[in-house]
Amino acid sequence: MKSNLSFIILFGLFSIASLKTQEMTPEEVVQKQLETYNNRDIDGFMSTIDENVTFHNFSDGKLTMIGSEACRVFYTNLFESSPKLHSTILTRTVFGNKVIDHESIIGRNGNDEVLELILIYEVENEKIIKVTVLRKEE
Repeated sequence: MKSNLSFIILFGLFSIASLKTQEMTPEEVVQKQLETYNNRDIDGFMSTIDENVTFHNFSDGKLTMIGSEACRVFYTNLFESSPKLHSTILTRTVFGNKVIDHESIIGRNGNDEVLELILIYEVENEKIIKVTVLRKEE
């Protein structure tokens, strides 16, 4: 009886420990990034960003931002100037380590107009390493 109880306790502890070390999927990383974005939580947001992250413009391929420090400065300013900032996912496609979101964003820099973007997130080791942005042409 005592050995069965010890086994059950050890098995339970092992199960809990293995759950805590389970990696987030690319989709879970991007979802966490979205939730912290909508909460304007810069520390939570940055917890999903790789220190060497790059941001790219889809249309011309140009780099628009490099590194987590530049990202922190940009999003800190955005969050501070956008009290009603909110992004809604219209569609999401997961393709390996890439997550492609079609987003509808309101409240950006106090603007009430809807901004539609396609964002392609590339995730490695539970961090977003690359973001490619496609803007809707007017």
